[in-house]
Amino acid sequence: MTTRRRTAMACCSALALALGATACGGGPVSAGGGDKPLSGQTLNVAGVWSGAEQKNFQKVLDAFTEKTGATTRFTSTGDNVSTVVGSKIEGGNAPDVVMVPQVGVLQQFAAKGWLAPLSGKTVSALDANFAPVWKEYGSVGGKPYGLYFKAAHKSTVWYSPEAFEQAGVEPPKSYEDLLKAGRTVSDSGLPAFAVAGEDGWTLTDWFENIYLSQAGPEKYDRLARHEIPWTDPSVVKALTTLGTLFSDAELIAGGQKGALGTDFPGSVEKVFGPEPEAAMVYEGDFVAGIAKDQFGRTIGKDARFFPFPAVAGGKAPVVSGGDAAVALKDGKNRKAATAFLEYLATPEAAAVWAEAGGFLSPNKKLDLAAYGDDTLRATARSLIDAGDAVRFDMSDQAPASFGGTKGTGEWKLLQDFLRDPSKPAATAAALEAAAAKAYKG
Repeated sequence: MTTRRRTAMACCSALALALGATACGGGPVSAGGGDKPLSGQTLNVAGVWSGAEQKNFQKVLDAFTEKTGATTRFTSTGDNVSTVVGSKIEGGNAPDVVMVPQVGVLQQFAAKGWLAPLSGKTVSALDANFAPVWKEYGSVGGKPYGLYFKAAHKSTVWYSPEAFEQAGVEPPKSYEDLLKAGRTVSDSGLPAFAVAGEDGWTLTDWFENIYLSQAGPEKYDRLARHEIPWTDPSVVKALTTLGTLFSDAELIAGGQKGALGTDFPGSVEKVFGPEPEAAMVYEGDFVAGIAKDQFGRTIGKDARFFPFPAVAGGKAPVVSGGDAAVALKDGKNRKAATAFLEYLATPEAAAVWAEAGGFLSPNKKLDLAAYGDDTLRATARSLIDAGDAVRFDMSDQAPASFGGTKGTGEWKLLQDFLRDPSKPAATAAALEAAAAKAYKG
């Protein structure tokens, strides 16, 4: 899950005081004692996490310290991880490990020659504990560089059980039934969907789930690599399917204009806030964290989810995102970096964050009992059971100028499509023009 999908905004300086530790470049945490294999050594880790996510990742670092004796220091890079890491490398202060939030960034780092390949022990654990697709997404040119430690399940639709009960509807099994249930909910007096159109990345996720189910994984992979153009009939068909929802103002809270003025946290508030304005919000498993932490909802009771339903007879999609740990060649402590990646490949490390919450692991050896509630267990089980059918967020695989930049590329063009969904072929042509320019560059 990239930082644009993150909502924890707590001040990290307060966290640093609470931990007496590493937040925002603070002092290191050490286990003390000299009888452990990495005692006296320092491991510098950089990543995009802040707030609650940084606090929970710190628990993983602390567990590594306890196990090895290494001192750890975490630096939060903010959104632009590639720029921050690049400047640190140029300044001779490269971190040892970076938690990379996008496939495209990992590929960029590898192309620049910044990365050290995974150790044989880490690769062995990767082969034993993860579906092969995760190794593929962490590899460049067939060489494994990244270990996916944290994942996001981005094929979940979150809903208010109270709203469904009042409308007399059940969680749907198909996209067609999803629209039918949405219209029934709207007829009961509450708009069906809160759509976060102000954040263009949410619209890419809508498209990707529909496209993966409707066109299938092979086409999805080819489009992600730009081996087929965005003018392909499969893209126009998926946009037409999405447009069926976007064009129905009664289904969307506030209509198209209201959706374009709603950011992601606001879309969750419209469903689970004190004054509900919609019955459902589509996004990843991280919706639960906002519903629980910001609006006091009990997950599994008054905030539930159902899988993004299958489209037009296809298979139900499982789209994911994730953060991969990579070791930098210019890091000062390769031994500690190698040991840390080997640790992250274990179910033991995943269990630390799973217990803390706000986390899914692609490690199939992690006991699902490590998760704190039934809803997290269900989303984790769905991710693991999907195996190699999981597909990584397509926009995260694209060059940032096309798939990851506010106000341009795919984000803006899908916002334009939400504003006027009447011409899917024209939108496909505009997407292809932007993609061609970005992939060529």
